[in-house]
Amino acid sequence: QVQLVESGGGLVQPGGSLRLSCAASGSISSIYLMGWFRQAPGKQRELVARITSGGSTNYANSVKGRFTISGDNAKKTVYLQMNSLKPEDTAVYYCNADTSPTTTYWGQGTQVTVSS
Repeated sequence: QVQLVESGGGLVQPGGSLRLSCAASGSISSIYLMGWFRQAPGKQRELVARITSGGSTNYANSVKGRFTISGDNAKKTVYLQMNSLKPEDTAVYYCNADTSPTTTYWGQGTQVTVSS
């Protein structure tokens, strides 16, 4: 079992920045992929960014150039630096970790609100 705890959400004005953190605990040695998803009201959960244990990353087109995912592979901690935030980035952000192609874990979510 893996537990994920997110932190760092909040309210920010358009153009501002936030940094999200996610710390994994439990059977972390089996984690090979971590990432962030988000879900806005009335919309489906969508991928924001992911990072492999080898450091390879991929991003949703909507956040490329504005968001950066990074991580500490030994600690299985992942970060999401979000810059130039837009109102459409408002959502609950969820940390995600995969231990196999069929086993995934989710954090409880952290609210990000971009508003003036």
